[in-house]
Order: sequence, then C-alpha cells, then structure tokens
Amino acid sequence: MAKIVPSRLAAEIDDGAVVFLIGMRVNRFWQVHRWLPVAMAMPSMLRELARDPALGLLGYQMWVGPRGPMLVQYWRSQEHLNRFARDPALTHRPAWLKFYRQVGLSGKVGIWHEMYPIASYESTYVNMPRFGLAAAGRAVAQGSSSAQSSSGT
Repeated sequence: MAKIVPSRLAAEIDDGAVVFLIGMRVNRFWQVHRWLPVAMAMPSMLRELARDPALGLLGYQMWVGPRGPMLVQYWRSQEHLNRFARDPALTHRPAWLKFYRQVGLSGKVGIWHEMYPIASYESTYVNMPRFGLAAAGRAVAQGSSSAQSSSGT
C-alpha cells in the first residue's frame, strides 16, 4: 500500500507534459476471446515503457470499471507519445494492428483515448500518497511550487 503523506502538497512538472486518458470498453461480455487479448496487450506496453524511461512515460494510474479498464498516463511530450504509438519495433503498433485485424469495427470491443497537452495546471493533494501529476513529476509543499495551485481547496 502506498505511504500516506500527512501534509498538503502540490505537483510540479516540467513544461511540455501531456495527460493521456486511454481505455477499453467491453461491449459483449460473452465474447471473452475478443476482449481478453485486447485487455492483455496493455500490461506488456506498460512493462516496456517502465523499462525504458527515454520512451517518455512519466507515470500512470489504472482503474477497472464495470465495462473495462481506464488509465490516466502522464507523458513527457506529445512527440514521445506519438513516437511510441507509431514505432513498429515497440509493442503498441503491432498490438493496434492485431486489434484492427481481429476486432476492427465489429462493435465487440471499444478502444478510446484522449490527449491533453498541459499548458497550465492546478493540483492539491492532502493526506494522499504520491499520486497523479505529483507522482509523475515532483510533489512539493503547497505554496512552494512554481505551478499554479488553489489556495482555497
């Protein structure tokens, strides 16, 4: 279990970071042979990214809901993310091509993502373990960060 930090913190991260949301939606639960291979592709991508920090992933959190997983990822830049996604020598591109061959536009499994370049941000963490942007970057005492943070929360 992550260690709780009993204080008020903010995140500090270098310019150019990107927040990337990605998920899978199981549309037909009974077709396990369609959605399980899709779900199993993500752990190998995350292991590859963890082994090589130069690829640009700064950190992530994952949740599993009733229809499938969702990840919030923090990347060094949009260029790093795009390079990882398109490089045929890395795990994402072959997995995406396999998904398209096996599932395509059948409606059996959904994949989605959204990308947000960080121009400015606000963060507050009270009595939390290092989490989110503070785990991807640096956790600093509230008020000492160069990042914008809320004084009212």
